[in-house]
Amino acid sequence: MRSIVKLAAPAAAAALLLAACGTTGGETSSGASSGSSGGSCPEGISIGFFGALTGPDANLGVNINNGVKLAVDQHNAKSGACQVTLTPYDSQGDQNQAQGLAQKAAGNTKLVGIVGPAFSGESKVADKVFADPEVNLVHITPSATNPSLAENGWKTFFRVLGNDATQGPAAAKFITGTLGKQKVYVVDDSSEYGKGLADIVRKDLGAADVKDNTVQKGQTDFSAVVADIRSSGADAVFFGGYYAEAGLLLKQMRDAGLSSDQVAFISDDGAKDDGLITAAGADAANGAYVTCPCLPPDKAEGTFVEDYTKAVGSAPATYSAEGYDAATILLNGISEGKTTRADLLSYVASYDKPGVTKQLKFDDKGEPSSVSVWAYKVDGGKIVADQEINS
Repeated sequence: MRSIVKLAAPAAAAALLLAACGTTGGETSSGASSGSSGGSCPEGISIGFFGALTGPDANLGVNINNGVKLAVDQHNAKSGACQVTLTPYDSQGDQNQAQGLAQKAAGNTKLVGIVGPAFSGESKVADKVFADPEVNLVHITPSATNPSLAENGWKTFFRVLGNDATQGPAAAKFITGTLGKQKVYVVDDSSEYGKGLADIVRKDLGAADVKDNTVQKGQTDFSAVVADIRSSGADAVFFGGYYAEAGLLLKQMRDAGLSSDQVAFISDDGAKDDGLITAAGADAANGAYVTCPCLPPDKAEGTFVEDYTKAVGSAPATYSAEGYDAATILLNGISEGKTTRADLLSYVASYDKPGVTKQLKFDDKGEPSSVSVWAYKVDGGKIVADQEINS
């Protein structure tokens, strides 16, 4: 959602994680000592981050982890603070790894809360583990937007941004209303997130949805899809999925002569990353749009942007501020002596304080009380805020 931390490969993602989090090996990485500051501060108390820190979608996870790390460091620097350790659980964005990682987190007796899981697919698997009454591990996602996650009765589930039941209709409205497009070709990447969002967009486009298609995560050849887009007569393409595939599809559309004047390209928050521009090339990416239920960086409250930039060495990126807000909720609970899983869960459920992105308060399903959706545009090689999409 901002100037983006560039991670072109898993090795780069790991390098940034080492720099930002001070990881030296083992299960935990600490921004400060984990010693106790009093009887209500258990030795080595920890919060976790669960999401991709390596792998093809790592940029988004690292952005969040950077925000979480900043919140932990700021908390630990306060006089008399209960020192909290940050424990990363690197899912690589792979839903198949989520079960084992969730069980590992559940068994970590020092861990009282989690920021994440970051993606909807891994959330669907891991959240069941956290919600088990024998585990009772509160988790606040800054980025998993599939609406169904809030419909499972999981009392430990919370998220700090709007879900795709908000983003999907807003994207459809932006495409047909603001952009004036009436023949939209909708593609999804078959993931829990990408297909779920694309299906909502399809429904809200109604008759403007002229044709649908599905591709696969990791697919690189979209020539058949591009040919089908051309033959459909579409004046816009909406892609539901992540930046790697979105960027390649966009590149191959433009290489085939489908210019931005002929066929607009719109994607989602999973594609809101500089990786989209890297995959497509700056010229092809120029003029593309993405939607996101996340706040533009210059609208974050307080000194967050300045503090983040100083700590990380680059401006906040997509979900960084949301990750910071989610971590701050957990850390505020620990500061108020809520140092067991049960106590911290109750604290989060009744939380009502301002964050850097919005007033942070949850309904009985764990959804935020305040949501907004923004359209962003690629302009001059950067993803910049275009406008808030009014509901």
